[in-house]
Amino acid sequence: MDTWLKSAADYIPQWLDYQMRLSEQPGCVIAIAHKGRIILEEAFGVADISTGKTLTPRHRFRVASHSKTFTSAAVFKLREAGLLRLDDPAGQYVDGLHPAIAEATLNQLLSHSAGLTRDGVDAGQWQDRRPFLGEKELRVALREPPVVEPSTRLKYSNHGFGLVGLIIEAITGEPYCDWVKREIIGASKLKETEPDGPAPHGAPVARGHTRKLPLGRRRIVPGDNPTHALAPATGFLSTAGDLARFFASLDPEAAHGILSRTSRHDMIRRQWYDVDASAEASYGLGIMLGRAGGWEWYGHAGGFQSCISRTIVLSGRDLAVSILTNAVDGPAWVWSDALIHILCNFARRGAATAKTRDWAGRWWSLWRTLDFVPMRDHVVASDPGLTVPFLDASEIAVTKRDLGTIRHATGLANFGEEARLVRGRNGHVREIWFGGTKFLPENNFAAELRRKYGD
Repeated sequence: MDTWLKSAADYIPQWLDYQMRLSEQPGCVIAIAHKGRIILEEAFGVADISTGKTLTPRHRFRVASHSKTFTSAAVFKLREAGLLRLDDPAGQYVDGLHPAIAEATLNQLLSHSAGLTRDGVDAGQWQDRRPFLGEKELRVALREPPVVEPSTRLKYSNHGFGLVGLIIEAITGEPYCDWVKREIIGASKLKETEPDGPAPHGAPVARGHTRKLPLGRRRIVPGDNPTHALAPATGFLSTAGDLARFFASLDPEAAHGILSRTSRHDMIRRQWYDVDASAEASYGLGIMLGRAGGWEWYGHAGGFQSCISRTIVLSGRDLAVSILTNAVDGPAWVWSDALIHILCNFARRGAATAKTRDWAGRWWSLWRTLDFVPMRDHVVASDPGLTVPFLDASEIAVTKRDLGTIRHATGLANFGEEARLVRGRNGHVREIWFGGTKFLPENNFAAELRRKYGD
């Protein structure tokens, strides 16, 4: 492992812990895979606010639309076996469809360009107001026409992936969940993944939670609903570690995977741009694609009634990141973009040297909390509360063991001023001066606040 990557993996949990405290999220799990091997797997917070049970990396989450990537992988495995083609129409395998939907190809369904409704006329299953659709209900819904002209735009559809599940069942002669569990999950050697809820007996599951508003506090959302005919779109339970490994295996350059390199290339090839999105975003075949921090990524996200999640693979860098949160306002998307920025900065700047290593740590003042993050011969002074880490961060050029000059800073900051470490009698750093401001360790700063302002 490169030294910069180890340094990034050491810092990421520190940053994420601060974000958890600041946002008051119930829980979060992160996993990072490098060359298909987990190099970081850590949990924060609780699995259930009613019990205070500590969250662990072994807790399963409802990972929702991550299911679509597994379903797409299933289609490609069947293609490799010569059992289907991507230009096959749905009506070739499933009868009783609206004529326009019967003409929709597997490529259109996997790329969300068939024009199908997103969730039908009653999307109450997503609000925990009704059960998820069974096969009969889904078939009834698929008798209705597309809502937009096929192959005219990206039009996300859970119903479309439900239809893909029916096609897989027609071809294999098995229930979707049974075939996928054996041929995709089992073949990928995933031990903590299920194609639908509830979880197996004894498996730890993270409980979902509402946001704080409007009741003033979070409430438990069980999130243990079976998703029935929509399992191919949203049913899966998994862990961050399993997701990071699986998505890493979809990299065309990965050494091992259940799909051929040709299939992997086809899956992650852009099919449609999201022309109405403010950020650059597009979709492949069961795969989301985007860019953050100047780095391209592919992967998927998931939003269940109770959990928000996202897994990304950094193209050409042998890195996969999965982040799972157990609340409906969990900032998994924001945090995964932030992690890309962290990784990008460490890759560009490098790891700490002996000259800068002592400057590492989190320090507190009344107005600001700063993470001093050594990178080569400089120290980045970054606010850990920012959702884009290191944005407009000042940099200290270390000139002596405990002395440096602020050489990079915005015009409103402390450019050109001194930064220094102050050590105690034991030789440990007890305070940092950054410009004219003294920063203290958290406990010391908390004690100062109590003395001044009381408990």
